[in-house]
Amino acid sequence: MHDSTVLGPQTSSAKLGRVFIYAILAFLVLFYLMPLVVMFLTSVKSMADIRTGTLISWPKEFVFDAWGKAWSSACTGVACEGVSGYFFNSLKIVLPAVLISTFLGALNGYVLTKWKFKGSDLFFGLLLFGCFIPFQVVLLPMAQTLGWLGLANTTAGLVFVHVVYGMAFTTLFFRNFYVSVPSELVSAAKIDGAGFFTIFWRILLPVSTPIIVVCVIWQFTQIWNDFLFGVVYAAGDTQPITVALNNLVNTSTGVKEYNVEMAAAIIAALPTLLVYVLAGKYFVRGLTAGSVKG
Repeated sequence: MHDSTVLGPQTSSAKLGRVFIYAILAFLVLFYLMPLVVMFLTSVKSMADIRTGTLISWPKEFVFDAWGKAWSSACTGVACEGVSGYFFNSLKIVLPAVLISTFLGALNGYVLTKWKFKGSDLFFGLLLFGCFIPFQVVLLPMAQTLGWLGLANTTAGLVFVHVVYGMAFTTLFFRNFYVSVPSELVSAAKIDGAGFFTIFWRILLPVSTPIIVVCVIWQFTQIWNDFLFGVVYAAGDTQPITVALNNLVNTSTGVKEYNVEMAAAIIAALPTLLVYVLAGKYFVRGLTAGSVKG
């Protein structure tokens, strides 16, 4: 009797608190999804429907012609070939840049924690400056470097830029993760005769899955959504999809087709949305596994 008297009010209070929390979460979900919902509804409306309706009105008829036009025949400047070519340009840039910068970050983090050398802490501190340098600061020196290397206005040049700029972040992630890995494992492997790369491949990398996922998601998002480097260091058919989307929205010829623009914007955002939906929980798990320590 005493227990039920005590637990009753607590249970009701807990239920009320849970309902309140769910209500807040539901509101936040609707708030953050509203732009995406508006974009999708606009993309499946006809132009006549857009002109007569409101921003959030329900489509009178679902029409997907704008998606086809955005993909294959919308004008992005002087060319009217849609955003499909630029979409694949972004894939050609982001895939090698993510893989190379993640691998180099893992190698740097391994050296800076398990094979420390004189001045390694100073080297790591100087490397961290790369995390805080604004994009605009490196535009001119990077343009000069790309010119010297013969990579100006090429896809390989953009890969090079993103690898250099992203390596500071990936090194920071891996270094902080490897600090939490017991050094006794490396010492024991050395006693058994394992060398530098054997320890890296067979001991460090197999336990690095959480931080690899963090780096892949981080780098993929940063590189895919980049506009500044893409518009400065690429030209013509080597430009990424963010530049094409800007050209599509700001073109001054023809009728303004909001449904096509919204469809193109969703196409440009789909890969990053997909990455976060499929691997978002691993991103948080990887961060809490050690990347924010040290």
